[in-house]
Amino acid sequence: MAEYDIIVIGGGSAGSAVAGRLSEDPNLSICLLEAGGRNNGVRVKTPGLLPFLPNNTNWRFDTVPQKGLNGRIGYQPRGRGLGGSSAINAMVYIRGSKWDYDNWAASQSDGGEGCAGWSYDDVLPYFKRSESNERGGNDFHGADGPLSVSDQHWSNPLSKAFVKATEELQLPRNNDFNGETQEGYGFYQVTQKKGERWSAARAYIEPHRNRSNLHIRTGALVARLETGEGRVIGVTLKNLLGEETLHARKAVILSAGAFGTPHILQLSGIGPGAHLQEHGINVVHDNAHIGSHLQDHLDYVASFETPDSDASFGSSLAGTARMAKALVEHRRRRTGILTTPYAESGGFARSAPDVPSPDIQYHFVPAMLEDHGRENVKGHGFSCHACVLRPESKGTVRLASTNPKAAPAIDPNFLTDERDMAVLRAGIRTMYRIFDAPALRDYQPQDRYPVNLDNDDVLDAIIRERSDTVYHPVGTCRMGPNDDDPLTPRLKFRGLEGLYVADASVMPKIVSGNTNAPSIMIGERCADFVKEDLRS
Repeated sequence: MAEYDIIVIGGGSAGSAVAGRLSEDPNLSICLLEAGGRNNGVRVKTPGLLPFLPNNTNWRFDTVPQKGLNGRIGYQPRGRGLGGSSAINAMVYIRGSKWDYDNWAASQSDGGEGCAGWSYDDVLPYFKRSESNERGGNDFHGADGPLSVSDQHWSNPLSKAFVKATEELQLPRNNDFNGETQEGYGFYQVTQKKGERWSAARAYIEPHRNRSNLHIRTGALVARLETGEGRVIGVTLKNLLGEETLHARKAVILSAGAFGTPHILQLSGIGPGAHLQEHGINVVHDNAHIGSHLQDHLDYVASFETPDSDASFGSSLAGTARMAKALVEHRRRRTGILTTPYAESGGFARSAPDVPSPDIQYHFVPAMLEDHGRENVKGHGFSCHACVLRPESKGTVRLASTNPKAAPAIDPNFLTDERDMAVLRAGIRTMYRIFDAPALRDYQPQDRYPVNLDNDDVLDAIIRERSDTVYHPVGTCRMGPNDDDPLTPRLKFRGLEGLYVADASVMPKIVSGNTNAPSIMIGERCADFVKEDLRS
């Protein structure tokens, strides 16, 4: 049986950060387990090849039928392989708002809040430590961290028109969504370096592959955690020859994501007791909150066709020829069109004046998107996403099978709280105001799904017909101050020694923005917590 001091399960955004930081101590032996591959191919590294990623980089989960979405089954892509979702996402670098983290730390018990040590002032140093921003360091940004953050050095004319349209409406311009204020519109910074995708694995793992104390195992599917005498003592893997167990002398850190973490815990007999017994699993630790409180950003995509084929990505002979030339340029110089993150511009807005912090986010894409980009749409145009940043609807992640290769049952429970519908209505109405400004109207856009914005019932109907996730699930193994919260605010598991969790599942409330940067921050913090605990 192989033994290590610390086993990290999952090489995604948080897992890469925690394993990389812990391996800085040569006295600790670290084993990083990742079910997928290395994710170091050209298609992963080239930002503009996002629509053409290899199938094995994505778990391609589905939801259970969503009653709030007319019974539709939603799509839940999740990164598979080193870097996790940071290897397949749109590379948008957003941390969330100051209000989010101060709310986590607020001295309340409702909803799992009251996480001491997680205020904005507490987490900002970790964001800065992780970041190497090409603009340089300042009060809000780091310049020497492993995660490369850059401006976009090429932007589509339509993306520029979106920002100009917001200025024509006298909406606020924001050149740094992670600075003094989040509200406003502009261009996103991205996790890229010299024109290539800079995933968490490229930041924290790949530079340190030669460390003798860092053992990286890809293709390692975890079947369950091993426990004994109230402690997690190891990990059992499923492989072609059967099973293999690894022993952890000091700790196991679970970083499998908001779906994978509760799934592995439940397969290990850790979770809602009655549910585990239904599947014939011996209950090791009964906690109904594991796999509960799933929150995700619900997203509505408006799509417009334009006659101009030169100003957008699209399916046409001209578009194909342009992308072929762009591929040659990118391979030679790492510049040009294929540095695009697709979600090039966007912004943050409030659904009402009394909202404490922006609760709507926009991602503008200079291409027509259908079904998460899985449907090939002929022609050229643009799309814009409007998403509810702080949803009240909450769902679950449960076992669908005891087979570790089987996907979990994912139920985001979208739009079961009417407050989310009200926010999304407001977001869509503001979005259409922007579409009607001269800068975008000049492109003669034709709405592919016209909607009567003056009629709530009609608007609600198309929202239920077309909305789905924008890929930010969190909260299924939350930290909090209460005895029944699965984790302490130091990310230690309550009820079993030797177990930590570091990924988006620990969030007590979803952040107001993309979740990659916060997950990396969580990994950074977990590494410090573990080091401190081992010294004590």
